[in-house]
Amino acid sequence: MPVSLLDSALFRDMFGTGAMRSVFDDQATLARYVEVEVALARVQARLGIIPHEAARQIEQLADARKLDMERIKHDTENVGYPILPLVHQISDMCGEAGGYLHWGATTQDIMDMATVLQVRQALALVDADLAELDSILDQMAAQYRDTPMAGRTHLQHALPVTFGYKAAVWLLMVRRHRERLAQLRPRVEVGQFGGAAGTLASLGEQGLAVHQALMEDLGLESSPVTWHVARDGLAEAVQFLGLVTGSLGKIAYDIMLMMTNELGEAFEPFVKGRGASSTMPQKRNPISCELITYSARAVRQHCGLMLDALIQDFERATGPWHLEWSAIPESFILTAGALNQAKFMLAGLEVDTARMAHNLDMSGGLIVAEAVMMGMAPHLGRQVAHDVVYDACRVAAQERRLLAAVLKENATVSAKLTVQQIESLCDPANYLGSAPRMVDRTRAWNNGSA
Repeated sequence: MPVSLLDSALFRDMFGTGAMRSVFDDQATLARYVEVEVALARVQARLGIIPHEAARQIEQLADARKLDMERIKHDTENVGYPILPLVHQISDMCGEAGGYLHWGATTQDIMDMATVLQVRQALALVDADLAELDSILDQMAAQYRDTPMAGRTHLQHALPVTFGYKAAVWLLMVRRHRERLAQLRPRVEVGQFGGAAGTLASLGEQGLAVHQALMEDLGLESSPVTWHVARDGLAEAVQFLGLVTGSLGKIAYDIMLMMTNELGEAFEPFVKGRGASSTMPQKRNPISCELITYSARAVRQHCGLMLDALIQDFERATGPWHLEWSAIPESFILTAGALNQAKFMLAGLEVDTARMAHNLDMSGGLIVAEAVMMGMAPHLGRQVAHDVVYDACRVAAQERRLLAAVLKENATVSAKLTVQQIESLCDPANYLGSAPRMVDRTRAWNNGSA
């Protein structure tokens, strides 16, 4: 078993995606460090802080692809952070101009800025996946808008719903997450540049000008004060991923239950061999659902780590920062993996409407006892109707008969209702409430408005 599933050549594409891993791998991280150092030199040259020729040389010669990885690894283990070893190597690349690298910056500035650039790219990938999932669920809700099935509470038949209604519930979660993402990005995609203790003292009166110019150069939001020890933005990003994967986990849990032999209402896409057992040829296990629920639970743990990382001492902390180094990339990779599995599963979901109808009739009409009671109430009074239906339900359950048949034999009921009326009241398809219209409202809902 590898140390991490996310790095395992065997498992990594089950729990993540290559696109998201490429945002956070070593090469990408070092490239972001270099990108920030080059941008800093560029804006400082524009502001007259370092020579233009030095900035030009740095921009031309600083190349993350030429870094000696073994050397930077060795030096990072010694220093404890990768930025000083990185600056030494880039300085060597740039010759005399290298003396103007990292001017007024501190290690955490460069690392935080790189992290924010990575998070921005990662959130864009999540945004695209959510948009695709939105489209899949929107089509599903429309297709099954009027398809009746048993609604269940406490794992028991409650009232009829439609499968489109169920899909609309899933869809609304995704749309709220898309709304959340748009709202949080300005709070998360905020650059970091404050110098040793956050005051930009080494740059004198030009500190804030450098800060603003650097943010503009990199396309990031600017913070009014350094956030070295105010980590709520990055923590919010991971909490958001916890919400996304939690919602995906709810969808996966529903489908896992619907795939059981006892229900048999929906199934993950059939791919020969997928979900097979080595000993039981009949098995069709819910593989995507299992991977999604794993990811939801793992990301939830990282949410806790990020909340722990909020508790920092004074102006530069003594260790909580390191929690982010694993929690942020792992959370994004797991979320990408869960979204990928959800898109695959839902886009090819096999829905058995006949089995849904069979299961809906399983109780012989008991699932619409409320409908029968409310339909009889105008004729008998609500409490009398309740008592009549209650007794009829007990007889139907004990004798395994249809509720409609029992009611037809009841003199009190037959005196007030025709056979056709009784049968209509006992038909689950006639008691869907506002479910179909709720599907329409959800599909029309966008950015918080119906």
